[in-house]
Amino acid sequence: MIPQNISGDVPLQSWSRNSITGISLDAAGLVALADLEIIEERTALTGTSTYLDMFVLCPGMHRQQHATGLNCSEFPAVAALTSGYVFRVENPATVLFLQKMGKTGHLVNAEVSQVSGTNSAWTEFQSAWWAPNPSFISSASYLATTISTMVTIVFLILIGDWWALAILSGLMLSRICNIVIVRRRSQVGWKGAPEPGVKGDLLILLSQDRWIRLKGNVDDLKAIISGQWMRDMTFAESSMAAAATMLVYIDAALASNAQQIGKITLMALLLLTAGLLSFSNDRIEAFQMFGRSIKAVGQAKAYKRRRDLADELIGETGREDWALRLGMINAGSDSKTDQGVQVVM
Repeated sequence: MIPQNISGDVPLQSWSRNSITGISLDAAGLVALADLEIIEERTALTGTSTYLDMFVLCPGMHRQQHATGLNCSEFPAVAALTSGYVFRVENPATVLFLQKMGKTGHLVNAEVSQVSGTNSAWTEFQSAWWAPNPSFISSASYLATTISTMVTIVFLILIGDWWALAILSGLMLSRICNIVIVRRRSQVGWKGAPEPGVKGDLLILLSQDRWIRLKGNVDDLKAIISGQWMRDMTFAESSMAAAATMLVYIDAALASNAQQIGKITLMALLLLTAGLLSFSNDRIEAFQMFGRSIKAVGQAKAYKRRRDLADELIGETGREDWALRLGMINAGSDSKTDQGVQVVM
């Protein structure tokens, strides 16, 4: 005889309590504490954080405020080919994107432009919830992460796992705190004196012999190279970030109270979101910040040595002062030989 409790009418809550036994997942919450840089990288590549990010839950979410360190302390030298002036790229988020774009022994051409849009109330509301991304694949992957969290919320309600739902809500609250802080820190600040209508042409020397040539209006170049990206946190913001971090650790400690199926669901959500967001970051084709966008143009050009690149650009620009200041050529050299010690690169 078939027992009465085995039928198509078994409540979902009963199934969730009686299924999947023999496996202990009391430490499942530790997955959220893994120091992955996925959310930090997303913050740097988009230049900010939107409120839709509250549904993006993946390991390392408590480290979002550390996004300013992803450039590995590199602030590359840059020369203005139009004026010979040499300075540094001061924006760590811009450096990160240029590092991803660059290729050893190659010159990559890129352009900076203004992102189209109007300063209306609707535009402000839209930008608060969605970061523009010209890549369809990247946008679709990002949306999949948010939908995964929404589906998880509905599933936990259906199975009646209130502990798991509370843990998920705690993680989302932690994300909201960090989002608010990032948006407050990433306001446009000092960018130098405006130079309307002036065109700029920059050569950026990254580590590992990666070379970027960046063109655009000088004001647009200043917006993404000069000044600060995210200012230092105030005491209140620092306290709020610390509370958000502690909330993630508390949620990890309380994960053992969830049902077995709830633990598996939370762990699967964290792993799935990490994979989807990482894929989305990898497919970002343009870097956007402060209403400007950087995008590669054409194919990267290979050079046998750095001197060949310098000679070509000197011939094109008709000046060599920038190359001298960057150390790409020696004083008194010509396009063929150096007077003094010759270093082949």
